[in-house]
Amino acid sequence: MTDVRTAPAPLPASLRLDEALTQTLHEDYVHLHRNPELSMQEHRTAAWIEARLDELGIEHERVGGTGVVGILRHPEGAEGRTVAYRADSDALPVKEDSGLDYASTARGTLPDGTEVPVMHACGHDTHVAMGLSAARVLARHPEAWAGTVVFVFQPGEETAAGARAMLEDGLWDRVPRPEAVIGQHVMPAQAGTVTYVPGDAMSLADSFKVVFTGKGAHGSMPDRSIDPILLASHAVTRLQGIVSREVAPSDRAVVTVGTFHAGLKENVIPDTAEIALNVRTPTPEAREKVSAAIHRILTAEALASGAPEPVIQRYNSFPRTHNDVAATGAVMAALAAELGEENVTETAPLMGSEDVGALADALGVPLVYWFLGGFEGEGLADNPANHTPQFAPLMEPTLTTGVHAALAGLLHFVAADPGAGPVGA
Repeated sequence: MTDVRTAPAPLPASLRLDEALTQTLHEDYVHLHRNPELSMQEHRTAAWIEARLDELGIEHERVGGTGVVGILRHPEGAEGRTVAYRADSDALPVKEDSGLDYASTARGTLPDGTEVPVMHACGHDTHVAMGLSAARVLARHPEAWAGTVVFVFQPGEETAAGARAMLEDGLWDRVPRPEAVIGQHVMPAQAGTVTYVPGDAMSLADSFKVVFTGKGAHGSMPDRSIDPILLASHAVTRLQGIVSREVAPSDRAVVTVGTFHAGLKENVIPDTAEIALNVRTPTPEAREKVSAAIHRILTAEALASGAPEPVIQRYNSFPRTHNDVAATGAVMAALAAELGEENVTETAPLMGSEDVGALADALGVPLVYWFLGGFEGEGLADNPANHTPQFAPLMEPTLTTGVHAALAGLLHFVAADPGAGPVGA
């Protein structure tokens, strides 16, 4: 389809949050922030979302274990397009240090049995609260839209398991198939602003667990050992040469060794050493090139030490996040009309990763995914970063801006009157 107008209009006054809706939005957010759950363990969160959807009379499906999909069909059957809005719901194993009076004191258990503190250190609580608020507004104002809006409350984004679990559970066979998927993520940028990236917006990501097997010995008899700590140390150093010497300066990649575990006592050379890597690459081609280099180096270092080939396991693999250029331009024009052109700007691709792209790629439909500022300062240098104990977005204007941005993006596809808003990308 082609847009029927070139200058989108702001939201009608009836769709903007009033005092009562704003209070409910804040209450939802505070509840979610106080009650975080780890990835793929969002059982209470899912039940709570379902209860909110029941209050709105919105039908819903449980998909992918702890995923919830709200299906908002026009109550009078007004025909129109179908669009999906995605909000992720999981939290992180981080101890909160935000100073908020509603800070999380929750604890959870990792898959390996480790008990950890849990907080919404990446703003997924804001995403769910904003998604529910947008659903609440549309449910109350059917005169403003036509068609179907699918609200995907997705678990497990932090581990890249959630979108995959929902798709494997038949997501798009069980709910109306959208013509586009849209969403947003709060970031350490100025509240009230939105940034976006046409095309490849975020990096692919892969994590690798590597186990080196050597030969243990007494610390006084190193000649009888194959020291896996020395082997792993050489591997860690050599891995840093991939980005500096094998990736073109005009390209992007990150290779980070995040953990190193070996040994239990200072005078015992252990049998094994284990490291874990996190890798970010911009394209599938770069992913394969860097992955091949990692395997080559790890295998060669083991051979150089006279050790067996290491065991290399890939996990937490994130897909591409590719914004359809035409759809993104049209939706951002709608957001600019609502938020002000000065508050909606293009930015450079991010090295962070997401699994939202899998939801759109599974259908071959456009993705439009943007970044929402949530702090007083202008950027990362001035604000707490995602995944840190201090990450706590300002409640306002962050939440209201996010709801109005979501509504503007959704109405781009489902506005009731083509003459009152854009209808296609």
